Amino acid sequence: MTTETALIERVPLQDDVEALLGGGLPPEAQEHLDAAALSYAHSEVALDHLRSAEKIAPNHPAVLIGLYRFYFYKGRLEECLEVAHVCLAEAAYHNNLPADWHDVRRDDAAFGSYDDMMARFYMFVLKGYAYLQMRLGNLEEGLAAAMKLLDLDPTDKIGATLLLEVHQRMLEDEDAD
Repeated sequence: MTTETALIERVPLQDDVEALLGGGLPPEAQEHLDAAALSYAHSEVALDHLRSAEKIAPNHPAVLIGLYRFYFYKGRLEECLEVAHVCLAEAAYHNNLPADWHDVRRDDAAFGSYDDMMARFYMFVLKGYAYLQMRLGNLEEGLAAAMKLLDLDPTDKIGATLLLEVHQRMLEDEDAD
């Protein structure tokens, strides 16, 4: 999965908020997501189901979230980061935000509102992206994303300060080595 491929295959969602909750997902794709969950212990079987769901509903948030969680909990962080890039692109698109998260500004969306689920989705995706970057050793990129979160959400409803603590611990671990 690449961002370029994902953007070419983009399918407009009928209702962005409902899509975050699984709405608009074709029944066949939902069946594959359910089967992936049931076969989680068998990684290749689960991944086959996730890929089948992706073919049916490319870039649907429910499918992307399923792929992200699968890779994350399996410790396949590089692949998880690839999905995070697609999620960022999709969340930016559905929020009418700049494609590059560095260019997003606080007044571009209702980031401080609990009611704007698409804006919150964007922030959660950026938080996951920041954490993955840190875990993969890209501390400065992770820190930059965490600082962007704090800029977008100065009241820290999303919990970006936890990422700053992760960053600090990782720096301390580097210094201890």
